[in-house]
Amino acid sequence: MSTKPPDWTPTTQAVEDARITDFARFASQHAGRDLSGDYHKLWAWSVDDVSGFWAAVWDYFRLPERPAGPALATEAMPGSVWFPGSTLNYTAEVFRDRTGTDTAVITVTEDTGPVAITWHQLRRQVASLAQALTGLGVRMGDRVVGYLPNGVQAITAFLATASLGATWAVCGQDYTAAAAEARFTQLRPTVLIAGTGCLHGGKHIDRCPDVQALRDALPTLAATIVVGDATRVPDALEWSALTEHDADFAPRTVPFDHPLWVVFSSGTTGRPKGIVHGHGGVVLEQLKNLGLQLGLRAGDRLLWHTTPSWMMWNVLVAGLLLGATAVCYEGSPTYPDTDALWQLAAGLEVKVLGTSPGYLAACRKAGVRITDHCPASLERLGVTGSTFPGDLEHWVAGELGPRAQVVCTSGGTDVVTAFIGATPTTPVWAGELSAPCLGVSVEAFGPDGKPVRGEVGELVVLRPMPSMPLFFWDDPDGCRYRNAYFDVYPGVWRHGDWITITDQGSVIMHGRSDATLNRHGIRMGSSDIYGPVEELKEIAEALVVGIEQDGGDYWMPLFVTTTDGIDVDDVLREKIRNAIRHGASPRHVPDEIIQAPGIPHTRTGKKLEVPVKRLLRGDAQDTAVDPGSVDRPELIDWYARIGAAHRTRRGTAPGSAPSRSANGRP
Repeated sequence: MSTKPPDWTPTTQAVEDARITDFARFASQHAGRDLSGDYHKLWAWSVDDVSGFWAAVWDYFRLPERPAGPALATEAMPGSVWFPGSTLNYTAEVFRDRTGTDTAVITVTEDTGPVAITWHQLRRQVASLAQALTGLGVRMGDRVVGYLPNGVQAITAFLATASLGATWAVCGQDYTAAAAEARFTQLRPTVLIAGTGCLHGGKHIDRCPDVQALRDALPTLAATIVVGDATRVPDALEWSALTEHDADFAPRTVPFDHPLWVVFSSGTTGRPKGIVHGHGGVVLEQLKNLGLQLGLRAGDRLLWHTTPSWMMWNVLVAGLLLGATAVCYEGSPTYPDTDALWQLAAGLEVKVLGTSPGYLAACRKAGVRITDHCPASLERLGVTGSTFPGDLEHWVAGELGPRAQVVCTSGGTDVVTAFIGATPTTPVWAGELSAPCLGVSVEAFGPDGKPVRGEVGELVVLRPMPSMPLFFWDDPDGCRYRNAYFDVYPGVWRHGDWITITDQGSVIMHGRSDATLNRHGIRMGSSDIYGPVEELKEIAEALVVGIEQDGGDYWMPLFVTTTDGIDVDDVLREKIRNAIRHGASPRHVPDEIIQAPGIPHTRTGKKLEVPVKRLLRGDAQDTAVDPGSVDRPELIDWYARIGAAHRTRRGTAPGSAPSRSANGRP
């Protein structure tokens, strides 16, 4: 149990005014007992009576009338059945009860903006595009994909697609055509909606060649719609011509579990997994997540620095479900100066700002005084995506002062929400997440598969959540889905994080227990790096890992073996970097490129990413990897020596690791 004082404590008045306090009183009527006054009491009820809790969320947020019966009809994981017989539509819920002249979306880029659009204008554009998509042959269940910057066009395209009962997927333009192709070819889409380029770090990125390459790779396309100069993409339709006329707004009601979107895993162990979520599960989960856990209300402005490739874009858009204004920023948070994101948030009077530990660490290193830039309107600073060291969080909390709460969350693309976070009514201790989220039956499992307290264990979820995947794309027998989460503990969701649950109910994160790269708040897949690197004639094989380090730093070395005895010199290193920049994105470029005597594999040929990460981190060799499972066990000592040399250069002790990880698995 933490003996240090909290870095932030809500005032009595803030607790009284919080929406979650109002919900607790409302839920007390459902539960037949008083649930107010203690968040952990409310949480315990939410996981003990999962069906009653989610029925209360449905009723509290006034979703359409639902059939009588339990909210959770079948509890199996996987295979849970929620709200059988109920119907709704995500887009319809976004526009329900909205005032036409209020601001719905604000778009900002490095060289333009802010450009605001009202609810009336957004609804008109969504209806117009939906009519155009119907004319292009899009039907319920078809896929529409976007290759777009983070702006109102991406939101409009998604809402129009969802209104038809079609299924949406998107990649931001930080991805090259090859990376987007690896995702979109799986879906066999009917329509592609693409931008011609974007601006990042003061540099314009022309994506017209990538758009054409993507079209060539998608033979099922009936049409391509271009945001920007459509004449630069032959035979493409112009966005503005399809979104600026009056049309009936008539979203189709669909079953609770009708597919809404496909979000993709980072592709660590192969091609990215297409994770399918349903209309009802996402609507319910995001109303709870944003409305209760973050306290977002109609008219509040939500700015989360993200790209459409990351799940936090889906969360940003979901703010519309509560009538909040989504602020979309396409650009670098540090351009032209490190404080650019703070300046933007202050200028737009943002209520909730979301960023990464990497950005906050950059602010501290650059001497940015957050207290000089913090918007007077700011109530919560959301932090997710990578390791958030306790000392960095303590600095941020000190800069913000008592008025604004630091809300660190840990969740995943898999459920497109958080498992663990905070609420406006819970204290915050640096280095700890305040509490599990409502409706999430989180436990830490020890080596024997039983819950532990005060010890490091595997993050597991014991009972279903409505936003758990409906299925994986192209996984007809569900084998990949089961293996992803339920192979270790049948019927129990194993997420791949190491956590400690304290006696007071807070949670300490210890990082990923799998090999996903989490660099500066952006989750990346190693396969996106291997593809372009291993296509080079000089490279035989590559292996990349990411190591969380003290002070919020992150070390991402790339190990390569070469063909025909070629030495890795500066010329080849630059060739490798260029291949990654153009084949994946600049964010994927490693910190170091190291020539290795070999890449270790399991006996069945799988690269040993996690064991190598542990060796580099300084874990004892006998705990990091079993030599008997390695095809070349002599490599174990070589990687351990590389890690020791790196730690010596940094002056850190073996095995030292940050105290906390906040995973927003984008």
